[in-house]
Amino acid sequence: MCFHIDTIAAISTPPGPGAIGILRLSGRSAVSIVERCFQPLGHKTLRDHGPRELVYGDLLDSGGAPIDRVLCTYSLGPSSYTGEDTAEFHCHGSPMVLTLGLEALFAAGARQAKAGEFTRRAFLNGRLDLAQAEAVGDLLEARSREGARHAAGQLAGALSKKIGDIYSALVDVMAHFHAVLDYPDEDIDPFRLEELSRTLEEQEGELSALLSTCGRGKLLREGVPCAIVGRPNAGKSSLLNAMLGWDRAIVTDIPGTTRDTVEERCELGGVPLRLIDTAGLRDTADPVEKLGVERSRKAMEEAGLILVLIDASRPAQDEDFALLQEAMSLAPTVLVWTKGDLPDAPVPFVFQDAARLSGVISVLTKGGSPNESAPFLDLPDGVSVVGVSAKTGQGLDLLEEAVAELFPKEETVPYGQLLTNARQEEAAKRAREAVRRAREALAAGITPDALLTDVEEALEALGELTGQSVREDVTDRIFSKFCVGK
Repeated sequence: MCFHIDTIAAISTPPGPGAIGILRLSGRSAVSIVERCFQPLGHKTLRDHGPRELVYGDLLDSGGAPIDRVLCTYSLGPSSYTGEDTAEFHCHGSPMVLTLGLEALFAAGARQAKAGEFTRRAFLNGRLDLAQAEAVGDLLEARSREGARHAAGQLAGALSKKIGDIYSALVDVMAHFHAVLDYPDEDIDPFRLEELSRTLEEQEGELSALLSTCGRGKLLREGVPCAIVGRPNAGKSSLLNAMLGWDRAIVTDIPGTTRDTVEERCELGGVPLRLIDTAGLRDTADPVEKLGVERSRKAMEEAGLILVLIDASRPAQDEDFALLQEAMSLAPTVLVWTKGDLPDAPVPFVFQDAARLSGVISVLTKGGSPNESAPFLDLPDGVSVVGVSAKTGQGLDLLEEAVAELFPKEETVPYGQLLTNARQEEAAKRAREAVRRAREALAAGITPDALLTDVEEALEALGELTGQSVREDVTDRIFSKFCVGK
């Protein structure tokens, strides 16, 4: 399938000043347009140099005046990213230089590329399948090392190969039953029947294994929503800043400083988190603070991880216990004693298993032991307890370990073989259900024509994963999420 409508151009580097800025073109006239806007240094023209060769020269405006001294390269379709003729200018990363250069390209006949249009053309021209195209977006948005590795693996075709193997096995099943329909006098050999049943069972298992990766895939792509909660002045904003490594939230000694939720992303223990700093939870008559408290409650309800902060330098209150119990009923929870660098109160809890406080009591009690008369709270297995100081960074490594334990890596899944979004999950589920129906139909002795309907439905669903049978409105929705220039 070809997509030679016109030539598009865009700035392909992030907004703002930088060392390098890139202008990208794709389309039938890409090289011709570049030749009108580029003067190589020396006696050779641009086409005298081979494809993919970097050529040094001047980027020119529509009047022929130099804008910048740049490197230029071109590629010829179909051996290019988009499958069309493409070209790039590597300029100095001045926003004004890039703007002037883009205007020159428009004046020479190019038009502004839409969001995701370069990758969309690569898909339409068969250079990428849909799973690989989505991986481009995942790679651009990757917030963790694991997320970037899996996106790179998917872009290299790991998921597409996995899907292709299942697809090929089902095509073999369908081919056999088409032969049965074409030659109705031929009975299915019992041994062959057993083999076909085993094939369907194996592919159902493969699809189930693929679907089991959805949770991890979505985690790596979207990040775990992590609510940081506690009473006013428990150190929530300070911990957020410490985890980010920069001052994102305002920190003061005045309780109630944070009135609204503040969201930022970070990686902790190899897990991408969407940190949500919340307003201090307390009863208040202040209408603004009350609204912030309501949003904090909502953040807890929607969280995939909750960090409950208690100020270790002050005696714990009943509200702390109630908040911790509420958090544990909603999501995986880590109890974080904060301000470990300050003179602290006696440890507020007594635990049945004191060994679970490894590395924490020494931080918070300077080597002492829990207060025997303190309120008793029996924490269930899986709730980690960590002591930290946002000021000194003490204990942040323990918090990192606690988070990593709650979201372990899928060591058995090769990079790139994860389903990462709801569209992929839904298509894989339909494929698995269709294969299951086909297997059950075969066991029940259903006629081949009825069984084929289920196998064809499974193949169609698998085709949606890679784009072989996907609807245009779905592709529109997918590529609209890309940034311009990609």
